[in-house]
Amino acid sequence: MSSSAKNPEVFPKTPDILLERDLHIESKSATDEDLLLAYRWMVYSRFTDARIFELYRQGKMKGTVTVSDGNEGLVAPLGLMMDKSIDCVSWTHRGMPGHLIWSDHLGDHVCQFLGNSGSPTKGREGNAHHGDPKNRSFPMISHLGKMSSNVMGGTDSQCRNGHKAIGITFFGDGGSSTGEIHESMNLASVLNLPVIFVVENNNYAYSTPLHEQYAGKLVDRAKGYGMKGIELDVANIEENLKVFQDAIDETRETCRPMLIEMHTLRLLGHAGYDTLDYIDPELTQKWFDEDCLKNLRERLVAKGHGDRIEQEEALLKSFVTETVNAALKLPMCSPEGLIEDVYAKTNLEIDWKPAEESAPETVTFAQAINRALNKILAESPESIIMGQDIADYGGPFKVTKGLFQEFGRNRVINTPICESAMVGYATGLAVNGHRPIVEFQFADFATDATTQITLNAGTYHFRSGANAPLVYRFPCGGGLTFGSFHSQDLEALYLHIPGTKFLYPSTPQDAFDGLLAAYEDDNPVIFFEHKNLYNLLKSPITFNPNYRNIWQPALRRPGDYATVVTYGEMTIWANEAIEYLKEEYDLECELWDLRALNPLNLQSIQESVAKTGRLVVITESRRNAGFSAELVSRIVENQFFDLEAPPLRITSKDMPVPFAAELEADYRPNANSILASMIDWLEAE
Repeated sequence: MSSSAKNPEVFPKTPDILLERDLHIESKSATDEDLLLAYRWMVYSRFTDARIFELYRQGKMKGTVTVSDGNEGLVAPLGLMMDKSIDCVSWTHRGMPGHLIWSDHLGDHVCQFLGNSGSPTKGREGNAHHGDPKNRSFPMISHLGKMSSNVMGGTDSQCRNGHKAIGITFFGDGGSSTGEIHESMNLASVLNLPVIFVVENNNYAYSTPLHEQYAGKLVDRAKGYGMKGIELDVANIEENLKVFQDAIDETRETCRPMLIEMHTLRLLGHAGYDTLDYIDPELTQKWFDEDCLKNLRERLVAKGHGDRIEQEEALLKSFVTETVNAALKLPMCSPEGLIEDVYAKTNLEIDWKPAEESAPETVTFAQAINRALNKILAESPESIIMGQDIADYGGPFKVTKGLFQEFGRNRVINTPICESAMVGYATGLAVNGHRPIVEFQFADFATDATTQITLNAGTYHFRSGANAPLVYRFPCGGGLTFGSFHSQDLEALYLHIPGTKFLYPSTPQDAFDGLLAAYEDDNPVIFFEHKNLYNLLKSPITFNPNYRNIWQPALRRPGDYATVVTYGEMTIWANEAIEYLKEEYDLECELWDLRALNPLNLQSIQESVAKTGRLVVITESRRNAGFSAELVSRIVENQFFDLEAPPLRITSKDMPVPFAAELEADYRPNANSILASMIDWLEAE
């Protein structure tokens, strides 16, 4: 845990009373000292939120400013009771007490809201969306419910590292309606993860009242997932402290998940701009009368602690004021380094064991991936693979055959059908130091996890400075008559959002090399595996010391008439078409297998275009807004004056993938259609 500021010379010294950040209920009920400690952090948070809200109203703070008023009696005690040295957490935008307790100086949190140069995220993340990944506080994103699975992964990672850790994940009554919460609770129960799911029920999801949000009681959902459920009211803080302690102790001991529904209060609007005009003023006044902070103060004063409370409040108010004033003097953020920080710099170089003295093994494309997975699991203890039906069954294409039997359920995890929670869980594992490999049965199914893939894991390093090294295996492409939901190439969909790398091999050796290279990268990597290649190709593979060359394009055949660029299965059909052009037209085309779609290394291809003066790009993905257009644009914008003919794009048709074999053959490129398009193109000159 860190309590030092990013700019220590700028901010005032943290008062000694704020160095006490741990609470443990030793007796059957909370003592006055326990309550005074909880109150101190509750009122400190309230003072901080009040000053932030004031700055927002003055126009000195931008963004979506939210405050924790009415939630402090939940968040502060749990933050104090957790073990900050091993536990995992994700606070919501109502979690200011937790942020203050967990790590860093108040000034860092204020600068985060101001978005200035003192911001721990360098002004890259929204007001309350920061965390502290190095200390297992996972930053939230605005897509509600998505953080729970991250906490699950981080907690499991801690347990795998030998720590008796728990995780606590917070979400609102509105967030409880999202599919990810249900996926996460089910996954946590199936995997026996020691995570407490905490619902902050303040009666409204933004402006939507409870009766329009869900039916029944939220706490009852625990029964459906085989976990314990507890319902509490934030007003009863004396009783709640002991319940919190028991819940934490039980979860730590049993390694079973738990659900707590806490009834909190909507004392202020959803955010700074929310005027609460959708709530009856009498109800708002009733909630103010029930304010846990105010009432706890009155009870503690009645017990004779008034002088102490007033002294501490004065000290805290002064500290907040001085810190905010100091934060306001810091300069704004500089754009320097933004692009460079989109991707983490990979420093890991695994000392893979070289091949034994024997002849290379001749395997299929699918078997090459299997061999790479086996090598990774055997030689890198941080590795974990997960997906549906990958254990005993070996996956729908038998790519994981035998791995479960050799490495066991702790390393080869069969998950329920929960693509989004699965990726979120893997992200939490990755941020905490493990290196998971996630298999989707079909690339098409990854669309259910798009938010986690692109906006969470893909932006993690840029937003927080933390690395998220994980691999997504995407069985993709057509040719097997699987229809619209099992046959797509979706690279264009995911390439648009930065932060993720992409590999698309076309040979068994490249598949083997590529998986090793993807695994050791410190960024998320999507690894495309064309399903038609699984058993179509068979060739020798061996450990290649130069496996990292997979990030560069490969020259498959030389030529001087045109430069043909493709990847994946299309490499085979493009080669057949080019061979025919050589035999019948005496035209030699240069064939380049791109292999890495991001980062794009086009220098050798641009040199080829400068030599040939012609460019052909072939992809199985569709034409409209497809990756072929990006490739043509990137190459032509540098080589325009070298071209002797317009570039040619050969792609699948802009339609859903049809099922019948004859229709699918018409939909996507093959050797004959590629050849026909190229002949029409060259004869048009």
